[in-house]
Amino acid sequence: MELSRYKGRVQNALKLSGYVVRSEISQFLAQQLLTLKESEREKWLATILNHIQNQSLTSSVIEKSNVELAIRECSNSGLDESETVFSVINAFDVPSYRYDTDRKHFILDTKHKSILPDATIKSIYLTDRYNMLWQRTSRHELFSAVVQGTKSQAKKFQLRRVENLLAASKMRDVVVLGLLTQIRERKLFIEDPTGIVELDLSNAQYHSGLFCEGSFVLVEGTYNDEILKVSGLGFPPPEMAESSRSYFGTANTWGGRSKSLLKSSPRLLQIERSNTDATLVFVSDCWLDNGEVMEKLNMLFSGYNSCPPSAIVLMGSFIKSSENPFTLKAKLAELADVIEPYMGIKQDTDIVFVPSLDDPATANILPRPPLPNCLWKDFQKKVPRAIFATNPCRLQYCTQQIVVCRADLVTKFCRNTIHFPKSGQLEDHFARTLICQGNLTPLCQITLPTYWQFDAALSLYPLPDLVVIGDPSQGFHTTQQGCAVINTGSFPKSKFAFKVYVPSSRVVEDSQIPDEMDE
Repeated sequence: MELSRYKGRVQNALKLSGYVVRSEISQFLAQQLLTLKESEREKWLATILNHIQNQSLTSSVIEKSNVELAIRECSNSGLDESETVFSVINAFDVPSYRYDTDRKHFILDTKHKSILPDATIKSIYLTDRYNMLWQRTSRHELFSAVVQGTKSQAKKFQLRRVENLLAASKMRDVVVLGLLTQIRERKLFIEDPTGIVELDLSNAQYHSGLFCEGSFVLVEGTYNDEILKVSGLGFPPPEMAESSRSYFGTANTWGGRSKSLLKSSPRLLQIERSNTDATLVFVSDCWLDNGEVMEKLNMLFSGYNSCPPSAIVLMGSFIKSSENPFTLKAKLAELADVIEPYMGIKQDTDIVFVPSLDDPATANILPRPPLPNCLWKDFQKKVPRAIFATNPCRLQYCTQQIVVCRADLVTKFCRNTIHFPKSGQLEDHFARTLICQGNLTPLCQITLPTYWQFDAALSLYPLPDLVVIGDPSQGFHTTQQGCAVINTGSFPKSKFAFKVYVPSSRVVEDSQIPDEMDE
């Protein structure tokens, strides 16, 4: 076996350098090097050994973390340790920031988090969303005084709390920010931390977007007899990412190993702009138990083998017809055999697996953990660059920030909106809803349950560069406020269409696997 022979070569090299190494560590390093061309292996082994020696180890025993760090350092030549060209950030590792209404700035929440917290957390996470939107809205030119030169322009509207309405019997020209909720059957209310008031939407004029119970809205109207008669219903105004980030300083709000935000790294920006051939491929509904899907995935890997993308993101559901979770283990083994001949993909491409809510073996709640490692550990032995991520997850490519979420969000928004738009494109309404809400799931918990203490993983504030949604409805891409929003569509249902993103030019390309008769 080539692995066993090369494992001995690696182990001897480490021992000659004076290190004590366990068998599984040398096997891990051998697996990584075997993905390279034979002519490059010795050069990489020498380079990795050099980086291990520069780590100033306190003992002669090498751990797996030392080898992984050395490989990262070799792969990111010229970059600092915390700077990575491509990385995947799992949902449960995303930092959580809360807006302090007293000090008027965001602070890092370092409290321990649990998927089964106390019931009081439900009101806390909604209050955090509200405070984020309140500070963003109150800065908008419609609600704050604008200074132009030596003149000061008065604000056009006054943003009020619900308690201001409840303290009066009548009030005209009211603008309130709050949560759209249904306290009583067929009765909609607006709620904020100070109170709740019933809405009369019979004469409301709706702005663009999809208004669902559980979203935050701006309500304009007249308050009378404990009812707010709505004349206009809209979303909190959006904000460009540059403006939002200025309120966080250099703090890394995105996640990852770096203490500072990689958005401002000049070295990563140079790599991003110079690597014009780099692409990211997004495929959804990868039914591994469907023969035709596996055939088309084989064609995809074959087509990209000569010009490997930086990453291929495969989204679930990975099993369509079976309820036995271990069926997926067998199908992943088949997929590993499909990828095995394509050395270009194995060497240069990260293959990221993002599970759907239907994949084994967790509850139907976001964010959901990765697929259980008992299903994919054999796959990763054959395809070492495979990454099994959470849903949603975050990708960092050089300076660009990308959110990937496999959920039927477009479908759920359309089914639960209180008013379906009569004009405009659906993709624009959907994108505006996400961007204005600053969150992936502006829906009530009944429609789409989420883990309350991990709401930061669903946050879109500040806005990323790209949001990728895996919804089985028709694929699309649109851009608003400098943020591109993609829906990949369903790979099998769309005649095997998928999306390709080119980071250097920020272009989204529509691609499709051709039928054999068209080749």
